Amino acid sequence: MNGLANYRLEQSGNGETVLALSGPYLVSTIGAIDAELRLLAGPIARIDLSDLSEIDTVGAWITNNLARQHGAEICGANARAERLIDALKDMGGEERLVPELLPLWERVPLAMGEKVFAARDGIMGVLSFLGAIISASAHLARHPRRFRILALVHQLELVGVTALPIIGLMSFLIGIVIAQQGAVQLAQFGAETLTVNLVGRITLRELGVLMTAIMVAGRSGSAFAAQIGTMKLTEEVDAMRTIGISPVEALVIPRILAAVIMMPLLGFYSAGVGIIGGAVIGDVMLNIPFWTFLSRIHEVVPLHDLWVGLLKAPVFGLIVALAGCYHGMQVKGNSEEVGLRTTMAVVSAIFAVIVLDAFFAVFFTEIGWG
Repeated sequence: MNGLANYRLEQSGNGETVLALSGPYLVSTIGAIDAELRLLAGPIARIDLSDLSEIDTVGAWITNNLARQHGAEICGANARAERLIDALKDMGGEERLVPELLPLWERVPLAMGEKVFAARDGIMGVLSFLGAIISASAHLARHPRRFRILALVHQLELVGVTALPIIGLMSFLIGIVIAQQGAVQLAQFGAETLTVNLVGRITLRELGVLMTAIMVAGRSGSAFAAQIGTMKLTEEVDAMRTIGISPVEALVIPRILAAVIMMPLLGFYSAGVGIIGGAVIGDVMLNIPFWTFLSRIHEVVPLHDLWVGLLKAPVFGLIVALAGCYHGMQVKGNSEEVGLRTTMAVVSAIFAVIVLDAFFAVFFTEIGWG
């Protein structure tokens, strides 16, 4: 007896093979020989347990599996071993590890139903969140001293001031690309000078504010979701509620106002830098002097193109901030949820911005600002 589980194969008087188990068959000892027992070649007529010193449910389960695998009879068991073996005799070792796959005509309706219910829950959550924002805004209107000016200024800096370099660089490069590619196509018709019209109108009306919204969604919208989501995981949001501070007033409203205020400024800045990028290409490739390019912008771009971009910008900022704050407030469970909700905030914000931009394009065309 060495304190380990053992086994041996013996031949009985009538030529039958007997598997004799010995030692303690416990969860702590049987692992060393479990693989060998599974690979035993039959036929085995009986499994003899008379030399077992101890047995637990794992040992009884393995004994039952061996008996079922070889069609063997179990003998020599003491009272405790018999009770355990009888209790586990109906438990097979080949249970399914995955549920049975339903037919296609059942899986598709079930999946669609789950999507519908998830969409319903999402809509209800968004409406509830909007209601909380409206309620908090009304409360702040009645008690303006509760409004957090410092938090708003901080968010204005994060959303606007610190975003100027990346948005400026992006807009400058986009202006260069539009001017260069537009000039190549217009040159086929001898209309290179219309590059000024192309760059001016597309940057002021569409690309300036649209690309800015996408950049703000990826930069600030994701930050809103990650910051608020982390605060929820660390129970800071619950602590704020406990001491009587509304998380919507302290965390959500300053971020929404910052995005709404800064988006028109960033959109105008982006359009201006994009036009400068186009003017650089005009000076280098098209022989249009830099200052002449800029002065022509004033002549060929109608004023309503500027207003189209400025009117869309605060709406885009509102959408981006709402998506970031909403998904941040939905974080629960573990840190993986923070990454998931941050991704959802960026994707949903960009999707909503592009869809709204399409509606705005149709609307402004219908009112004569095409």
